[in-house]
Amino acid sequence: MAGASTPSSYSTTSPVKATASVLVLGAADSTVLGLEGAKAARTALNDAAEAIGFTGSTGTTARVPAPKGVAAESVMLVGLGDFDAASEDVAATHEALRRAAGAALRALDGVETIALALPTATAAEVEAVTVGAGLGAYRFLDYRSEGKTPGELTVIGPKGKSFKAAHDSGAVIAAATNRARDLVNTPPLDLYPESYAEIVRTQAKTRKLKVTVLGEKELQAGGYGGIIGVGQGSTRGPRLVKVEYAPKGAKRHLSFVGKGITFDSGGISLKPAKSMEDMKSDMAGSAAVIQALFGIADLGLPVRVTAWLPLAENMPGSSAQRPSDVLTMRSGKRVEVTNTDAEGRLVLADALSDADSDKPDLLIDVATLTGAQIVALGERTSGVMGAETAREEVVSSATAAGESMWAMPIPEEMLAGFDSTAADLTNSGPRSGGMLAAAAFLREFVGEDTNWAHIDIAGPSFNSSSPFGYTPKAATGAAVRTLIQIAKAAG
Repeated sequence: MAGASTPSSYSTTSPVKATASVLVLGAADSTVLGLEGAKAARTALNDAAEAIGFTGSTGTTARVPAPKGVAAESVMLVGLGDFDAASEDVAATHEALRRAAGAALRALDGVETIALALPTATAAEVEAVTVGAGLGAYRFLDYRSEGKTPGELTVIGPKGKSFKAAHDSGAVIAAATNRARDLVNTPPLDLYPESYAEIVRTQAKTRKLKVTVLGEKELQAGGYGGIIGVGQGSTRGPRLVKVEYAPKGAKRHLSFVGKGITFDSGGISLKPAKSMEDMKSDMAGSAAVIQALFGIADLGLPVRVTAWLPLAENMPGSSAQRPSDVLTMRSGKRVEVTNTDAEGRLVLADALSDADSDKPDLLIDVATLTGAQIVALGERTSGVMGAETAREEVVSSATAAGESMWAMPIPEEMLAGFDSTAADLTNSGPRSGGMLAAAAFLREFVGEDTNWAHIDIAGPSFNSSSPFGYTPKAATGAAVRTLIQIAKAAG
């Protein structure tokens, strides 16, 4: 299992001297950027852009013959919109560069060599361009008989060690996000709890990380009622995977928990057929947390990180849990199952109990948890709930990383919607404010003083619409960049 993407190198050569099949240049307000000192070539490209009506609006591209004085065979112009390199909104500038680089690479299938010369004056801008290009170059071709990727990519930027280091960091971040996309895009026939755990083992081994996998017998013996209950309807049993990155001298401990439902039929509370089509993506939270940890390890960040992946396949088999069943959770609390399609919170609750027992400095769970997230915030903005300090740390890191996340409350009245006559809680709460209610349920499985945040990525994790910027159709790799940014800030 490996999606196709394009590794990049870094160069400080002048864009006009770059020998490539295509030289990519940015354009803002119909003006070509990045050819300082090459007035004739810039004028020729501006004239070409005007002749074909290219306005430089955000994400648009146009490929034209290379003018005299440019070594590349052709030039692709990519729109930066109203880009202003001197803007005080640094996060917006970085995101504009990511999206432009991504849009360009999405449009260059089969091109042998690409030189990417967007305007970069800082190391952070070089990193943004590299991330955007790496994400835009991604293709998932494992199950296709035909398909092409962009070829060799060179990012052109200023001289200096910090710029080269920023490029290398961006390449790691893009690779981590693309690996998460690979996992989500893999069909559930091939990605199920046992095979998923083996993929994690293999990828962790090359990084010399500690991996612990609990199978059905260990889960049963350990009292993981939520994970067992959700997974018992499938012939392919559940797993709990723990991966530890513990560099010497680390002063802060981050713990990431990711929902890993490798396919969600809804169980006995069966989903409508149309609602099942994208349910291979119900493990996107687990993909985000494990690949973020691998990215953090690849960057060598001086922070301890533990990832927890509760993995199960939610199927309506003869042994599946039933509405009215009562589960004894890892924490000892008892939960009455009133809807088997509210399964993600059950596996998360067990893993959160274990993660919380380690007393991390920051505990974050990531999950495709509720359709209510999409109703509230749309397809591209994740909801963040939890302790105020943790919530704000997540949102600020998301802004820096270029991911859209919005802080949301957990109103105190939400928990009452989980009242049960048979147990401590039901697993299905009120329909109104369903995203907030799900967070209220999860909060019952972490300590009152735990610095905990819950990220609902139900919409942003899987793009069922047209590609845009660096975002392809299908898996997006949502939350990977934010988690890595949190670790950067913590280090």
